[in-house]
Amino acid sequence: MLKHLHTFSGHQNPVYALAHSTEDDTFFSAGNDKGVVEWSLANMAFVKVKMPVQSSVYYLHYNNGLLFVGERSGAFSVYDLAKESVVTRVNAHLKPIFDIKTVKAKNELITTGEDGTVAIWSLDDYKEIYRFQAAYDTVRAIAISPDEQEIAFGCKDHLIRIYNLSDYSLKQSLDSHTLPVTSLAYHPKGKYLISGSRDAQLKIWNLPAHELLQTIPAHMFTVYDIAFHPILPYFATSSQDKSIKLWDAENFKLYKILSLEKAGIGHTHSINKIIWSNDGKHLISTGDDKKVMVWEMMDEA
Repeated sequence: MLKHLHTFSGHQNPVYALAHSTEDDTFFSAGNDKGVVEWSLANMAFVKVKMPVQSSVYYLHYNNGLLFVGERSGAFSVYDLAKESVVTRVNAHLKPIFDIKTVKAKNELITTGEDGTVAIWSLDDYKEIYRFQAAYDTVRAIAISPDEQEIAFGCKDHLIRIYNLSDYSLKQSLDSHTLPVTSLAYHPKGKYLISGSRDAQLKIWNLPAHELLQTIPAHMFTVYDIAFHPILPYFATSSQDKSIKLWDAENFKLYKILSLEKAGIGHTHSINKIIWSNDGKHLISTGDDKKVMVWEMMDEA
């Protein structure tokens, strides 16, 4: 179903961020190194260091030919991939940025992080439109519903806060995790919201009511990322326990465990980020072991 295809080594320090462009064979990684790196899936090769950075990168977000780079310093840079140049660098937060998303219908960029504030920026001129305090401590994760009606924030105080995207008013708070919420993802068709936490559990929340449907003891340690397959009814999770797991998105059955113990090959440290290629043929993972791994989705799925 998923098998190891290639390992990219080249990073000198832990890697926290991955993003891909609309080009199927190009993706980017960044972390504690001095720059954002471009890789080719077509050639399974290092391409180049795209841009230098002034501090560690905790998040990468691609949108419409632009790469948004969120830094530990609280600043984000906007890199134009066609022009191969930095458009602007904005000192957005006083503390590290942990997540960046775009709201297509509103042409807005959203940043959040360790200071607990959520900042909304215009994608036209990168000026601040609005800012609010979502939590008094870290907001680790953002997820936007497929219909762009609501936005969810995963917070260190173990709450998930749901806001209306129309006016950023608080809709409700979901309280079931016992430790900080570290990952969030909406089902691609808006069937449910899924959350992962330092408590190692996945929680499935039905929509639109946000009632807790199911709790899954998914990993041994923190669930750092949740990524839905772009085509097939699966999602993958990655964890501090050094494993990636593939799940059925309909009945939440566990299909596959990718780890050193189970597969004979895998990450040796925490897996911080996973993304699918646009065509769904590859899952890309990275983490504290400085490696970027590519896993191939096999036909027997």
